[in-house]
Amino acid sequence: MHSQTDHLTERLADVAAVTVTPFDADGSVDLGTNAKLVRRLVDAGVNVITPNGNTGEFYALTPHERRQVLESTVAAAGDEASVLAGVGLDVASAVEAARHARDLGVPMVMVHQPVHPYVSADGWVDYHRQIAGAVPELGVVPYIRSPHITGAQVGRLGEACPNVIGVKYAVPDPVRFASVARDAGLGRFTWLCGLAEPYTPAYWAVGARGFTSGLVTAAPELTLRMRDALRAGDFAAAMEVWELIRRFEELRGADASADNVSVVKEALAQLGLCRRDVRPPSRALPAGIREEVASILAAWQEGEA
Repeated sequence: MHSQTDHLTERLADVAAVTVTPFDADGSVDLGTNAKLVRRLVDAGVNVITPNGNTGEFYALTPHERRQVLESTVAAAGDEASVLAGVGLDVASAVEAARHARDLGVPMVMVHQPVHPYVSADGWVDYHRQIAGAVPELGVVPYIRSPHITGAQVGRLGEACPNVIGVKYAVPDPVRFASVARDAGLGRFTWLCGLAEPYTPAYWAVGARGFTSGLVTAAPELTLRMRDALRAGDFAAAMEVWELIRRFEELRGADASADNVSVVKEALAQLGLCRRDVRPPSRALPAGIREEVASILAAWQEGEA
């Protein structure tokens, strides 16, 4: 188990592509298009694929649909990329989903932040301990969005569960991230910037060694350029990519990230890769934003020419 954990920890230090969930015209999940989107990422050189994440509209899918998406993703990725499956909700549901992932040969799961109005520090540790303890064969990655979770709590979880191999940290505060990572154990976990490309250079500078991305679904070459620049210690080159993707990510982050998924799906639709449909509480983009997405894509394509 120790060598397997080490392998997964190293594997996780990369871009984790959080895929969209494409829908058919009738609103059902389009599994054929999902497989094509996953293959596009793998063929571009993406090594870690996360289905059923927030960009995949996790909370708008039924349990059956989430299982279908995962099965489709695993089949499409084959042996060429590692799948980091999103699981969550109540403990029993998260465990059931994690075991389903394990039975498909998935090596790692990302546990969405607990959906509960009252989260205690001890309860946060227990929530993840119960899930990780139910699937000791899997690498487990908690997704932290709350500034109230401290490094001490993450450290306690790591002590209780050796298979907690990484942390997806999505609190928009690089100073706090640096403190939490060091208090928990900078070398004990693989730390992922969970706020995508805009925050990644800052988080990388203080200890992150991977990051999650939804943009990569639309423009894998840009995301991988940033990853490679950061691995080389070339922050100037990383910031060149940052400038290219800045407006796209600003559109995703506007109004408390109301259009986070819609902007990515709009880009994919304009590229002819999937429909732009999203489920409530997301919305279809208004014409003005759709036009801005078109301008951004044109600028990216011009830069490649």
